[in-house]
Amino acid sequence: MSSAHLIVLRHLWVLRHGRPWNLVVNGIFEPFLYLLSVGIGIGQLVDGGATGGDASRYAAFVAPALLATSAMNSAVNETTSNVWWRVRFDKLYDAIVTTPMRTGDIAVGEIAASVLRSTLSATCFLLVITALGMVHSWWAVLAVPAAVLIAFAFSAAGLAAATYIDEPHHHQYLQLCMLPMFLFATTFYPLSVYPTAVQALVAALPLYQSIELLRGLTTGQLGVGMLGAVAYLVAMGVGGTWLAVRRLSGMLLT
Repeated sequence: MSSAHLIVLRHLWVLRHGRPWNLVVNGIFEPFLYLLSVGIGIGQLVDGGATGGDASRYAAFVAPALLATSAMNSAVNETTSNVWWRVRFDKLYDAIVTTPMRTGDIAVGEIAASVLRSTLSATCFLLVITALGMVHSWWAVLAVPAAVLIAFAFSAAGLAAATYIDEPHHHQYLQLCMLPMFLFATTFYPLSVYPTAVQALVAALPLYQSIELLRGLTTGQLGVGMLGAVAYLVAMGVGGTWLAVRRLSGMLLT
């Protein structure tokens, strides 16, 4: 029987005394500022045609993208910096593998804890944009399980990436990947603004797939491509988990 849930319980115990609420606030604070400054502020200057002729306002176009970004950032931050510290300095996992727990349990537990935190932040942000009238479809109720899937995909990828970080400055490489992806994965404008040759490259980004999934659910504009996004994120999560377990097993010599 897997003991992965013990990792989740351990993190919840460490985060008691109110810190979980601090994590939620931190998770929605940044996307909320982007929503106010770009979605609402710049949205006043943007013609409705920029959203592909959709009746939704520009803020409603940007909001689901920021929701996906919030889930991505929470997931990656939780499974890279925190895990890296536990591996390199706390030596937490070196102690754990002396118990009946295996590296597979550690990896799954870390991913589950990250998904829990990311989903909590994303759900709170979804409630915020719903209260602000930026959700236009009952399909948005599926945005929460979609956020879980997004968190799973990025948590697994983040955990695998953390095993390749040897020095503190290597964390900058993650930002070199995440920041351009945030800016160019159709967060603030549709895919059609790119030249045809670039569109395929943008569509291959995991954040683009995440945004398309949430944008379709919150606007009610469903399409077959959303099933492709689901398959993409599932494959990313499963592949990331497999690589993370393999790398952790080598690092912990199990």
